[in-house]
Amino acid sequence: MYGEPAGIAYRIEDLAHHSGATVRTIRAYQDRGLLPRPERRGRANVYSDAHLARLRQIADLLDRGYTLASIKELLEAWDAGRGLGGVLGLVAEVDGPWTDEEAVRISRAELAERFGGHPDDAAVADAVELGVLERVPGEDETFLVPSPQELAVAAELFGAGVPLSAIASHLRELRGQVEHIASRFLEFTTEHVFARYLGEHRPTDAEATEAASLVRRLRPLAQQSVDAELARAMRLFATRHLRRHLGSRQPVEPPAETREVALPADTIRAVERLVGAGHAADFIAAAAEREVRKRTLDALAANGLRSNGIAEPS
Repeated sequence: MYGEPAGIAYRIEDLAHHSGATVRTIRAYQDRGLLPRPERRGRANVYSDAHLARLRQIADLLDRGYTLASIKELLEAWDAGRGLGGVLGLVAEVDGPWTDEEAVRISRAELAERFGGHPDDAAVADAVELGVLERVPGEDETFLVPSPQELAVAAELFGAGVPLSAIASHLRELRGQVEHIASRFLEFTTEHVFARYLGEHRPTDAEATEAASLVRRLRPLAQQSVDAELARAMRLFATRHLRRHLGSRQPVEPPAETREVALPADTIRAVERLVGAGHAADFIAAAAEREVRKRTLDALAANGLRSNGIAEPS
C-alpha cells in the first residue's frame, strides 16, 4: 500500500484538515502503529494520499464500533497482503441496514397529534429509551424515527384504546423475545454456514468477499421465516381465543334425553381395552349411531330400487 507513487504531499495540518482528524489524533495513531510515519523531506515531515486513505479507513471502522486494537489487527493484515477490501465489504454487509425502511423526521407537534393531541413527556421518554424515537442534536422539537412502521403500529394500537405505557411495556417484552430469535438464527447460520470463515486465522480477502455475499443472500431469510411462523401462530391462537370467548357466551343447550342400556360386561371391557375407559361410552354411542345411519341408508336405497321396479340384490 505504501509503495505507491507519492501523489499530493501534505503537511500534518493539511492532513488533519482533509481527514477530519486532529493533529493530536494523527500523532497518537502514529504512536500506536496505526498510521505509518511521514516521509522526511529536508526539515519537513510530509504525508501522502495513502496516509489520508488510512485515516479515513480508521474513521470508518471506528464508526462501525471497532476498537483501535482490532483496527490495528485489520490494518496489519492489509499491510501483510492478506487484503482488507473483502473484510471491509463483510463489515459493511453485516453493519448495513437490515430493512428497506428509511428513517423520517417528526416534530413534537406532529407526534402529539398522532397520539391523542396532547403531549405526553413520559411516553416520549419511553420512546426515546426504546429507540422508537431519537433526539436530533440542536433541535429540541424534532425527533428522528428509525422505523416509521413501528411508530405507525404504536399509533394504531393507541387509537384502538391501548395505553401508551402498555404499548411500551409490550415492546420491551417483545424486543427481548425477538432478540432471542435473532441470536438463535445467528448461532444456527454460524454453525452451518459461516463456521468455515471464522476459524483461528482471519479470512482471506476472497473468503471475506464470499462470506459477505452469503450474508446478503441469507439476510432476508430470518425475517421471512419469522413472518411465516408468526402468521401461522397468530391464526392458530386467535382462532382458539375467539372460540373460547364465544363459546363461553353461547347458551347452554338442554341435555338430550338418555336411556340406560345394559351391555354384557365382556363387551364393555373389550371397548375399554380398545379406546380406554374414559372414552368407552362415547365409542359405544358413536358405533350405535353409525349402525342406525347405515340401516337408514340401506332402507332408503331398497325403497328406491323397488319404486323403480329393480329387484334387490340377493
